Amino acid sequence: MERVAVQLERVPETLLWTLHHRAVEARRADAVLHDPVAVELLERIDYPFEARFGSGERLSQWQALRARCFDNAVRRFLADHPDGTVVALGEGLETQFWRVDNERVHWLTVDLPEVVELRRRLLPENRRLRSIGCSALEPSWLAEVDTTGGVLATAQGLLMCLTPDEARGLISTCAGSFPGNGMVFDVVPRWLAERSQSGQLKTKAGYEPPHWSWGVDREEGQRLRSLPRVAELRALRLPRGRGLVHGAVLPAAARIPALHRLMLSVLSARFA
Repeated sequence: MERVAVQLERVPETLLWTLHHRAVEARRADAVLHDPVAVELLERIDYPFEARFGSGERLSQWQALRARCFDNAVRRFLADHPDGTVVALGEGLETQFWRVDNERVHWLTVDLPEVVELRRRLLPENRRLRSIGCSALEPSWLAEVDTTGGVLATAQGLLMCLTPDEARGLISTCAGSFPGNGMVFDVVPRWLAERSQSGQLKTKAGYEPPHWSWGVDREEGQRLRSLPRVAELRALRLPRGRGLVHGAVLPAAARIPALHRLMLSVLSARFA
């Protein structure tokens, strides 16, 4: 198998971090996520994953459960809109299309040009899968979205890397462009965003992720709910995992609103 050398820095490098953790989990016999495409990618890419990011054991299950939460949201959308379009903003090397494909969905990846080129080099082609190489903040990609079968926009690991105005603006853009449809995105709590800005998220392996500029607390959640055309905003529950932490402690904490606001969350917005 030909190995592909990859060199990325700062925000684009995070796509390798998430791929590493997702594939580490998917390799397990008792994995909470079936993701053979991610495992194959990890084997094909010539990159010092463990030296850079560590073994991945500590965070791999959480990353996989987050991915499953997004998968479940997409599957619910496709159950109602089997010919719909999923617009994956800042998708990186996420392999969700191959996990949820119903053989009818249309998929549009919007990411930076160097990331789109990497996806084209590494991932299988499919006539229902298209990519646009631009920032999600550029409005040009909107003209490429087929809205006839319904639209679901997704943003995994993206909005926290934007400024608060940019994050709210992107949600507002989707709300105004896709009325009657929706968006699923993840957010970090404000305390964690502040911690990242002070450099406190450096891993034992020495990797320090890019600083997060946007964190969500109760007040920010109210701002999101008051955005024009946002008819509903609700938190999605991560699937139950294995072990004490992911199988019991975190699911119990997520049921308590005050504690849930302190956790990384996946939110679902419905547009009017």
